[in-house]
Amino acid sequence: MFQQTAHTTENEEQEASRSVTGRILLAVDESENSHRVVQYVGSLLSRTPDAVITLFHVLKPMPRRFLEHGGSENPAVEAQLSAQLRHEQDAWIQKERESECHVLQQACETLTRSGFDMNRVTVKYGHDDDIARNILDEARSGQHDTIAVGRQGISRIKQLFGGGTTDHLLHAAKGVAIWVVA
Repeated sequence: MFQQTAHTTENEEQEASRSVTGRILLAVDESENSHRVVQYVGSLLSRTPDAVITLFHVLKPMPRRFLEHGGSENPAVEAQLSAQLRHEQDAWIQKERESECHVLQQACETLTRSGFDMNRVTVKYGHDDDIARNILDEARSGQHDTIAVGRQGISRIKQLFGGGTTDHLLHAAKGVAIWVVA
């Protein structure tokens, strides 16, 4: 497991950018630390032609009312209720994407300012109660080599008992590098 901080020398950054080839999953949110990780990764990899970035933002969890319907013993009514529920879920996801798209737009603008070629950037959303699991699932399904995240500010209670998204990623990730930018 690899932990990268934003406090590196220019030589270390040049060496890291030369050694990175592959797919980077850049998990972003509205935090300042997230903004810093986008700046850092963009500037670090802007001259690395083999690096491909997926910007990934996890939406808030879907409300319970969209998770299941009341059901019916009549198969035709059950099919209709299921279709209606899928439609409502899709509409909710679309609405959340529209309300949260500014997070990914800002990350794209930051990458552009850093000189990163936007033809090597993909934008994706996830939604789940467990943000760390959602990030790891995306990293696996997208065959990413590295996950880059900003360090979360955590309370003293969480420090003692664990619990931040970054900590969960560090403990659960297998076969993927983790860059944590403070």
